[in-house]
Amino acid sequence: MSDFNSPHRRLVAILAADVVGYSRLMEVDEVGTLNALKARRREIVEPLVARHQGRIFKVTGDAVLIEFSSPVNAVKCALDLQTGMARANKAVAEDRHLTLRVGINLGDVLIEGRDLYGDSVNVAARLESIAAPGGIMISGSTYDHVAHKVGIRFEDLGARQLKNIVRPVRVYRAAGTPTVVSGVVGMNGLADTPAMNGASKINGRHGASSPTVAADLLASDRPAVAVLPFVNMSEGPDQDFFCDGITENIITGLSRFRDLFVIASNSTFAYKGCAVNVQEISRDLGARYILEGSVRRGTEALRVNVRLIDGVTGRHLWAERYDRHIDCIFAVQDEVTALIVGTLASTHGGRLHKAWRRNGEDAGRKSGGTKNLPALSYFLRGMELLHSFNKESNRQARDLFEISAQLDPSYAKPLSKIAWCHMVDATFGWAEDAAAALEKGLEFASAAIAIDDDEAWGHHALAGYYMFKRRYGPAIAEYERAVARNPNDADTLTDYAWCLNYAGRPQAALELAHKAMRLNPYCPEWYMAQLGQIYFDARQYEDAVTTLSGLRNLDTVPIHLILAASHAALDQDEAARQAIAHVLELDPEASVTSWSTPERAPYKETRDLAHYRNKLRKAGLRE
Repeated sequence: MSDFNSPHRRLVAILAADVVGYSRLMEVDEVGTLNALKARRREIVEPLVARHQGRIFKVTGDAVLIEFSSPVNAVKCALDLQTGMARANKAVAEDRHLTLRVGINLGDVLIEGRDLYGDSVNVAARLESIAAPGGIMISGSTYDHVAHKVGIRFEDLGARQLKNIVRPVRVYRAAGTPTVVSGVVGMNGLADTPAMNGASKINGRHGASSPTVAADLLASDRPAVAVLPFVNMSEGPDQDFFCDGITENIITGLSRFRDLFVIASNSTFAYKGCAVNVQEISRDLGARYILEGSVRRGTEALRVNVRLIDGVTGRHLWAERYDRHIDCIFAVQDEVTALIVGTLASTHGGRLHKAWRRNGEDAGRKSGGTKNLPALSYFLRGMELLHSFNKESNRQARDLFEISAQLDPSYAKPLSKIAWCHMVDATFGWAEDAAAALEKGLEFASAAIAIDDDEAWGHHALAGYYMFKRRYGPAIAEYERAVARNPNDADTLTDYAWCLNYAGRPQAALELAHKAMRLNPYCPEWYMAQLGQIYFDARQYEDAVTTLSGLRNLDTVPIHLILAASHAALDQDEAARQAIAHVLELDPEASVTSWSTPERAPYKETRDLAHYRNKLRKAGLRE
């Protein structure tokens, strides 16, 4: 007979939930927040947990852990929790809202007394930490048991590496967030619930949100975009699948950018086939920006038209046409999708972020992980300076990032950019001790990842450190992690191409650099500067000269060194001498030795370093 008090195991569904921004709420009104939280537990959480046959086994501050014998009950309880919290939030001021994040995992747990322990509990907590406010994340093990059983669609986000969890976990997001429609609370994406039926009758459209909710989203902390179903302009209705595929792929691609708020497809597809005013859709869905498009397919050719519209003013912000020959229809679909996503959402020059800045809505708002408005302001000012690539602007950018990080210690992005500032100091010769500057880069990149492992920029910065240390295996692995977190970030792809080039793979680097520029056709000049170097290392000297000679704003020693070396390789002696003369104006102490150190020219292959040095000597640079 086993000892009743000894630990034993069983399979359970774990629901983890906590309150978004609880520390801020407590800082503003400690007593009021605590009383409100207790009331919500008493009036919403505990009754719903009991109704769905669950058991609360741990409460710590604003967080709660709940066990269910059935994963279906766990998900249904989560949906009801979000709905109940949304209803309760209607009665209080916006800055006093108590909003939950929820994560659910099904797995084996260790039971000791009334408490549960083990990896499965940790996975639920990690899923909760990556959920959006008001959102629900579930694991693959949970999805396998609840798919098609709870009246809501789930979006497959793929395998994710969760913090402190060794194995990757397949993650699904519950499509839809709580909405309030003329007093009826429901979930966008619920097909057969009374609340959703009421919403459809009142609004005439499935899942439309109320003016109150729409106003909240229009005043959101991030650019909110809705991608309407692309219109099939082909002769046959059988092409609808292709239009729907492009629409879904664009929504998925944009959703990877954590600085954007992307309306779920179950909401936007409610408008398929409807002739509705764009400004009405903007109000209904709470999206400031509307992307609409059409597809016309012929026997051998395909044309895709897209338009980005300001949903408040009705003004067209951007339009593009993509004409493609049809060889493989799905390859064309992927290519066009990537181009649209990259153009809209790239970090520098993306159409959505440009529109957002023009509207003045970046100032005083959070973005990408901070609720501290001054922290965001300092971060954005730093970003403006970072890629000027001169000593003073780099120092100023680092100072601004440091202030941002001090104002919000939980904000990972400024730490990743501090890392890059230190590494740029080492690369451009602005640091008194280049090796020490690189170690500073490692320190801040590691800190960024420790704070937010899901943010791509921390891995991007760590990859840069490894590259400058000529540790190409770890560098490429970190770039792959960054790309996995956001495959459409053209900035990351450009620097990844630079790394592949230094690793002795210039042809692969060229392919990746060109892909980045297709994703961000309005790219900043530093893309071109790095492309020029890759051309040189690929021994495509004419392309290097053409690319670098076209730069208008960047004026750095490395650019003119590569330009001089390329001219020398083409036996254009006078042009090479002129380029070297300009180098000496920028750095009177410049020499072959000083500009081919490991920090400044981290080539893996000795032949590539020798090639660079020989062409600099030929151009007339002193030893």
